[in-house]
Amino acid sequence: MDYVFESQRLGFRRWQTSDREPFAAMNANPDVMEFFPNTLSRAESDALIDRIEVHFEKTGYGLWAVERKEDGAFIGFIGLLDVTFDIGVKGATEIGWRLDPKFWKQGYASEGAKACLAYAFEELGKTAIYSFTAAINIPSITVMKRIGMEKIDEFEHPRVAEGSSLKRHVLYKKELFH
Repeated sequence: MDYVFESQRLGFRRWQTSDREPFAAMNANPDVMEFFPNTLSRAESDALIDRIEVHFEKTGYGLWAVERKEDGAFIGFIGLLDVTFDIGVKGATEIGWRLDPKFWKQGYASEGAKACLAYAFEELGKTAIYSFTAAINIPSITVMKRIGMEKIDEFEHPRVAEGSSLKRHVLYKKELFH
């Protein structure tokens, strides 16, 4: 497989048609989507991949499909997106991940996010990467801390409904020389 980049156990690549079905199953899983406003239908999941691919075409980077190198298993995505709404860092680049529960608690998110940060800094010339999530999303906050990010702010997410337990978000940052 030709990967854009790799970590010890993971390969990062563009999306393939064969990723759509397992990705849709992930996005329909309430456990995977616990810290998002809702699960996604197959059509919504496919539309998300289409938007990810448009982002790749525009910027040269995005949310990479990630597979386990030992067996080629699709585990989810880890990657970079430009922040398109105003949370104080509009236009900056964020890192994010979403993995199939079969691959949780095995260090893949942290390993993959570290490789992604290295790619952002070394290959893309980024000087700072941000990440944000619902303040109650302890698993993702734990990954942010493990990859060396520091909390810099809290905010009310403009795209989350008032009264939602997901409204309050935390913002983390990793700088190139920090």
